[in-house]
Amino acid sequence: MTPLGDGLRMLSRMMTWHKNRYSWVMIALVVVAVIWLLTFQSKTVPTVGVTPVLVEAEFGPLKIAVNAAGTLKPRDQVVVANTLEGQTTILSIVDEGTKVKKGDLLIELDASALQNKLVDQQIVVQSAKASYVRARENLEVVKNQVLSDVEAAQLAFKFAQDDLKKYRQGEFPNQKKEELAKIAVKQEELRRAEEKLSWSKVLFAEKFLSQTELEADELAAQKVRFDLELSQSGLKLLLDFTHVRRLDELQAALKNTRRALEREKSKTKSSRVQAEAELQAKKAMFEREQAKLVKLRDEIHKCVVVAPQDGVVVYATSLQSSWRRTTEPLAAGQQVRERQELIYLPSSGIMMATTQISESDLKKVQVGQGALVYVSSISERSFKAKVKSVAVFPDSTSNWLNPDLKLYRTELELLEHSETLHSGMNCRIEIEVDSFDETVSIPIQAVVIEDGKPFVFCVHAGVLARRAVKLGASNDSKVQILTGVERGDKVQINPPLAATGM
Repeated sequence: MTPLGDGLRMLSRMMTWHKNRYSWVMIALVVVAVIWLLTFQSKTVPTVGVTPVLVEAEFGPLKIAVNAAGTLKPRDQVVVANTLEGQTTILSIVDEGTKVKKGDLLIELDASALQNKLVDQQIVVQSAKASYVRARENLEVVKNQVLSDVEAAQLAFKFAQDDLKKYRQGEFPNQKKEELAKIAVKQEELRRAEEKLSWSKVLFAEKFLSQTELEADELAAQKVRFDLELSQSGLKLLLDFTHVRRLDELQAALKNTRRALEREKSKTKSSRVQAEAELQAKKAMFEREQAKLVKLRDEIHKCVVVAPQDGVVVYATSLQSSWRRTTEPLAAGQQVRERQELIYLPSSGIMMATTQISESDLKKVQVGQGALVYVSSISERSFKAKVKSVAVFPDSTSNWLNPDLKLYRTELELLEHSETLHSGMNCRIEIEVDSFDETVSIPIQAVVIEDGKPFVFCVHAGVLARRAVKLGASNDSKVQILTGVERGDKVQINPPLAATGM
């Protein structure tokens, strides 16, 4: 039932039941009441079932700050991490809170597996070194061998050149001269033999020589003639066949030795390159295995972790936690992975407070802003601080757990120091954003947002009515009112659910 419907029904009944002048007066009063209901229906909300809780709008100083929970840590600290590859086991670890000096033992890790690998690697290195030495000596042998082979091929080529030159300029001309000399001698002998034969014939005709002596002179002349023909045939054979063949043989030998020299040069070059490549390969293998040996020794050395500086031991697990549970504390027998942070050693007394700021408060926080840090275990005082850094991107862990939740890591540096402050302490951070000396403010829960427009329920003339407001700055509990609510006005801090659209 709406107030308008009730009023109309009442008006109809009164017009039916009352016909006199008094009745019309009553009807007029009812009409006025209906009009009043119609006028204020959209500005009032029935409070049936809701007991309004009213507070008075305050006028005075208002401090705007962003509050967040955080944790203390040293500003400057040395992080001692596990630098061993893979996973290893802690054999012993210094107690947390122990004051250590530079060089003191912090952690001893299990190195038994590395010791076994070290022995095997030493054997591999010795074998690689022996191969490298053999390859180096083989290269020297190859260098000497190829030098000897090339020199022998060069000598053979030179001999072939000399043989050809000697034949052309010495042997052949001498042989030719010898044949020509033989021909000349035979020609002279033939001339003399024929001349003697002529005289022998004259003497035979005069009966001074016998037939036998004449025949002997004829036989001698014939023999000299045959010798001359043989010498002439020998010269022709030398010029037409022997000289040509010998010249071809010597020229072929020269070509063969030249080719052999070229082949030997190519062969020796290839052999040397191959020997050098094998040497480089053996050297690289030796150096690689030796580097592995050095690395294993270095890994074994890393199993003994000593303090890089003086300080108080703080386990890294004491300041770390996962989204499911708190990280298991470090202890002997625990497995640790490569690059895992193990111990923190603070290097100065200056402390930092780390926290996470929600996206709604991100615009309020700027680097350099002042802040107050309240440590849970030190209730009697606060510590001044300033904002040192605000992350550009939201924290990935919170974003993964809740995509709608955007938290930005923020760090603050404490400007005051106390010996009672220790790493890992919980604290409450109040970042100072703004402050007003005199302004109107109301509790933030009294503001209702509808269609992006804020309004409150304010008491006016004894009636609780909705009133539009203009908001200013706000903190976790109060909001500044620029217009819509005046000093001393009372607002409802528990607006009805129907009015909030819930």
